[in-house]
Amino acid sequence: MKETGKIWMNGKLVPFKDAKVHILTHALHYSTSIFEGIRCYNTPDGPAIFRLDEHIERLFKSAMLYSMKMRYTKKQISDGVIKTVKANGLEECYIRPIAYYGYGTMGLTPTQNKVDVSISCWEWKMGESKAGKFSGAKCKVSSWTKIDSRSQPMQAKSAANYSNAALARVEALENGYDEAIMLNTHGKVAEGSAENIFVVKDGVILTPPLSAGCLDGITRDSVIQIIDANDELVLEKNLERDDLYLADEIFMTGTAAEVKSVTQVDNIKIGNGKMGNITKSLQKSFSDVVMGKDEAFRPWLKFI
Repeated sequence: MKETGKIWMNGKLVPFKDAKVHILTHALHYSTSIFEGIRCYNTPDGPAIFRLDEHIERLFKSAMLYSMKMRYTKKQISDGVIKTVKANGLEECYIRPIAYYGYGTMGLTPTQNKVDVSISCWEWKMGESKAGKFSGAKCKVSSWTKIDSRSQPMQAKSAANYSNAALARVEALENGYDEAIMLNTHGKVAEGSAENIFVVKDGVILTPPLSAGCLDGITRDSVIQIIDANDELVLEKNLERDDLYLADEIFMTGTAAEVKSVTQVDNIKIGNGKMGNITKSLQKSFSDVVMGKDEAFRPWLKFI
């Protein structure tokens, strides 16, 4: 990562290399932080941030679930996102707002510490999301069980939840796969390590309900709305591991992944082993939306 540009920290833009926290920051020791991943696209009409309002709304819901007293309003943070992207002169980038219990008092109880907020952005490169965008990703059903709401709030996009996901991702990579698929404590399909998952069977599109332990993904919601706008239907249904193996198509959605195809799960080829037609169509539709080519969804773009 290039250490250039500016990072928004507690209301001020500071040089990238000076955006530091104390070693005794509470979140570093106890994972008491929440965050968002947001994309800015270089559309034909200029840079546009995708569904910024929804991302900031979810950030504040996460804060509520972690008893965080935010020091900034939703508008201040939204404005901070725009200001940070502009300050870095990036037309297409990944944006990371994060709120975390900061430095002050050490010990398990976080609420004695103030909540700090920072916003970073960097030039977007396809990187890990490349697998599945063209030839189809190979996924491993993880040996790590997806944590559920009896342990931690699953609708908070928190660092604590992602330690579980990181274990699954590393296991998959070390075994020669591109991504992990996680099952919940009941053995039902939850999600990927950082993506929601959809299964296509006999022309029907299925996805696990939020009660399965998956995050209420903004790209997930976007794709469901796009499908609905095309007079088709997504059914929320608990999925078994068998449903993955017997699927005609599988695709995943996420801010980084967008819409990516899965063509292998464990050692089983999905469908004909190639990206399916429904997945291809949704990739195209989603691309049209984020690039401002679909007037129906143009309000999702905040042009800067």
